[in-house]
Amino acid sequence: MPLEQPGWVPVSYGKTGIAIDAQSRVLADGSHLIVVRFRAGQTRFALHVGSQDPPTAGAVVSPEAGPAVSRAELPRLLAAFNGGFKVASGSGGLEIDGQILARLQPGLASFVIDTNGSGHTGVWDQNLPIPGEHVASVRQNLLPLAIGPHLSSRISQIALWGARYKGEDMVARSGLGEDANGNILYAASMAALPSDVGTGLIDAGANNAMELDINPEWVQLALAAHPGGQLKAGVPGQNRPPNQYLVGWTRDFFTVLASP
Repeated sequence: MPLEQPGWVPVSYGKTGIAIDAQSRVLADGSHLIVVRFRAGQTRFALHVGSQDPPTAGAVVSPEAGPAVSRAELPRLLAAFNGGFKVASGSGGLEIDGQILARLQPGLASFVIDTNGSGHTGVWDQNLPIPGEHVASVRQNLLPLAIGPHLSSRISQIALWGARYKGEDMVARSGLGEDANGNILYAASMAALPSDVGTGLIDAGANNAMELDINPEWVQLALAAHPGGQLKAGVPGQNRPPNQYLVGWTRDFFTVLASP
């Protein structure tokens, strides 16, 4: 049974204990970075397409992977969070429910969801997919933000991590990592450098990390205290309401469900 740990504040509970917990830090400019931990064995993941991106190119997408949280997911829904850059940016490939919507590229940071709903982060064709893994969906986005417990050697090259927003390097950013226990970590802030997101994930225990989407229109997290509970905004100051993924969204996103 997952128990409370020092430095982590419980956010959501499943049938057998804590399913999601979080920690936060204040960055140099006063902005807040939140790191949310989705507990392995307590949570399951699903990738959804948006109504506008990625292009589905005639692929048949089930309601459980459509641009809004499905009815089947609602009773188990604990959280939802944003995906990566638009497919047209060339930032990486995308597979959903076994269908390739954009070609998967070796060497890119990837979040892999297995057919049982468990998730893993890493580098495609290096440490992912895991031998024998039954892959359902994959979301790639850029080069790894961190490999092992170390930030990318190119972390200071801001342009590699997305175009400047209104001339600023400190923009809304999000990222994803995995720790040694198989927990998935999501980090986000409405004003951060790539190094802030990467360091936050590493300090929270991530052994590898990837950047997800950036800029204030796209970074969004919704959290519920229990499966199917009322959603609340998870990133301090985020632009989007907590029910955005319920009513439907234009871009790809992930749902986090309580394990059966």
